[in-house]
Amino acid sequence: MFLRSLFRPPATEMPADAAAGPGAVRWRPLRRVLIWLRWFGLRALALMAVLVAIYALVNPPTTWTIVAASRSDPISTRDWVDIGDIAPVMRRSVVAAEDANFCLHWGFDMSEIRKVVASGSSRGASTITQQTAKNVFLWQGRSWPRKLLETIYTPLIEALWSKQRILEVYLNVAEFGPGIFGIGAAAREFYGVTPAQLTARQAARLAAVLPAPKSRDPNRASARSRAIADGAATIARDGRADCL
Repeated sequence: MFLRSLFRPPATEMPADAAAGPGAVRWRPLRRVLIWLRWFGLRALALMAVLVAIYALVNPPTTWTIVAASRSDPISTRDWVDIGDIAPVMRRSVVAAEDANFCLHWGFDMSEIRKVVASGSSRGASTITQQTAKNVFLWQGRSWPRKLLETIYTPLIEALWSKQRILEVYLNVAEFGPGIFGIGAAAREFYGVTPAQLTARQAARLAAVLPAPKSRDPNRASARSRAIADGAATIARDGRADCL
């Protein structure tokens, strides 16, 4: 009954003011368009919320990004890794690299956004939650429709998932190299270990490749990986890793 009411089209009866004169008749098509747009928008939002709620409990089997990548590279075997089976230093490293205030914000890091706007920089300020929304539900690339959907999905994810669930899903769908998706595949392919066995150095190097997984080598130290290792230690001390 609920689903039937959800998808039932809006009533299109003639407005009560149809007999009020030619002015009311002239606005009738616009009013009908607005009614249909509102009906579609509310149903789309409800479906998005249902999908987010499902993935709060069910692990996403694949993503559009993985499907697209499979056309150019073989996809390494992916085994889902629960958050408790990922080394704490790996969790801290990816947060230090991608979103140091992950435990403190509600999906959008407004302080970082203000810094970007004030500096006039073209760099992004996407949080891990925003990246999870993009990686799980949407597609890669820059476009206003995708950004709009990401902006809707992000607070839904924050409302319906725990911080640990967000990080777990992110680490299981993130790309760490050509055809290598998820922390389980990355730990196995690059270091021959399980995610629980990753060292601080390995975790920092894996986190360092995330902005450009097709061109960066997690077997090579870099200034970025050293900075991430320091950042992971810092957020462990100052409490910004408490939710992990």
